[in-house]
Amino acid sequence: MEKRAKIYIAGHKGMVGSAILRKLEREGFSNLITRGSKDLDLTVQEQVSDFFSKEQPDYVFLAAARVGGIIANSTYRADFIYQNLAIQNNVIHHSYLNKVRKLMFLGSSCIYPKMAPQPIKEEYMLTGPLEYSNEPYAIAKIAGIKMCEAYRSQYNCNFISVMPTNLYGYNDNYHPQNSHVLPALIRKFHEAKINSSQQVTVLGTGTPLREFLFSDDLADACYFLMQNYDEPGLINIGTGNDLSVSDLACLIKTITGYQGDIIFDSSKPDGTPKKLLDVSKLQALGWRHQIDLKEGIKLAYEDFTKNVFIKIN
Repeated sequence: MEKRAKIYIAGHKGMVGSAILRKLEREGFSNLITRGSKDLDLTVQEQVSDFFSKEQPDYVFLAAARVGGIIANSTYRADFIYQNLAIQNNVIHHSYLNKVRKLMFLGSSCIYPKMAPQPIKEEYMLTGPLEYSNEPYAIAKIAGIKMCEAYRSQYNCNFISVMPTNLYGYNDNYHPQNSHVLPALIRKFHEAKINSSQQVTVLGTGTPLREFLFSDDLADACYFLMQNYDEPGLINIGTGNDLSVSDLACLIKTITGYQGDIIFDSSKPDGTPKKLLDVSKLQALGWRHQIDLKEGIKLAYEDFTKNVFIKIN
């Protein structure tokens, strides 16, 4: 990508989009296009059409999505499939119509079967049933991947798809019901500490294994792949390491300085028992993550206490 190329970051206010925006700014890109949802509703085709016709971006990072944790995915099933399909359909199609030179579609590791062999290779997509709780979101993301492949096949568009593992970092969502497990636990342990609560309840048994990638590492990988990857197949982005939710809770407890007990509510769903991505394809290209989990949680916790907790209290 040339430094003066016009680059559109869809979803720049979210955790992923804002990380990509920061990365591009650090690398010296100055012709960056952003629009908040109040100015551009990506689910409305007419608005997206007018935007692309006017701005004519050279490159697109499609990081906009309706996202949430296991409770949000289970509760808002219709919203998750409709809104994500609408966003993807509009942005990808109008990128084609306006001759965008390259588009990156960001998916999610939930596209893979619930009981996929571990670690999960890219070719395991569509080889088995999905986890029920996030099935609508996963189906939308699979459709986005296949849409990029179809536009590449029929129209020779350079549209690529990347599949990040579980993410956390700056500007994360800490909603008590709709957030993912890591930010949810940061909030729980911090509030328990300041309220002197005797225990923190973690949903599920604590046995599922999860992999986590810091958002700035993801942005670095996206920047790397936008310049070095032009293949039709999707590519995983992750660390290659996982840990149990129980161990994650203990790590966050230590970092936040909480002194009470941890209990697990086994009446709540665990989701997929193990989800570790095979990142050998990405590592063979020369990219590896830089921020380990302990360091990343410290950075996220600092961001939470300085920039998030004040606003929600």
